[in-house]
Amino acid sequence: MANLLTLTNAWATRSLEPGDRLIEAGESGGELFVLVSGRLAVNRDGIEIARISEPGALVGEMSVVLGVDHSATVTALTPVQVRMVEDGMRWLQATPLAALHVATLACERLDATSALLVELRKDAEGSKETGFLERLFGAVTGADVRS
Repeated sequence: MANLLTLTNAWATRSLEPGDRLIEAGESGGELFVLVSGRLAVNRDGIEIARISEPGALVGEMSVVLGVDHSATVTALTPVQVRMVEDGMRWLQATPLAALHVATLACERLDATSALLVELRKDAEGSKETGFLERLFGAVTGADVRS
């Protein structure tokens, strides 16, 4: 699959210093960002849920694809450079390789989440959390887990 850095080579580069926010939860701009260099922290409701440091990593895709406000705040941990795609949805519609990258990323995340939920269900077998975990598993995977 084509590298997103190659696909965004013509786009403007934005620089951030440590502590600068790239994305603010609750806001929406429609932009996509591709990490060129540096490290980013992703926080949702005050909890760090990810760190991004791989050049070519895509940032902001959930908001663009779902058409909703950003669900997390993304902050620079080090000096950061990103490529900015101003109209992310239009770019994804016009660039099938980029859209395929987003679909692949979503599938990888769903697979990892499903595997984690299976392990949690196994660990909770017979406990009071079993019902909650079954509902969560169904919500994430679309599986009908009702007995």
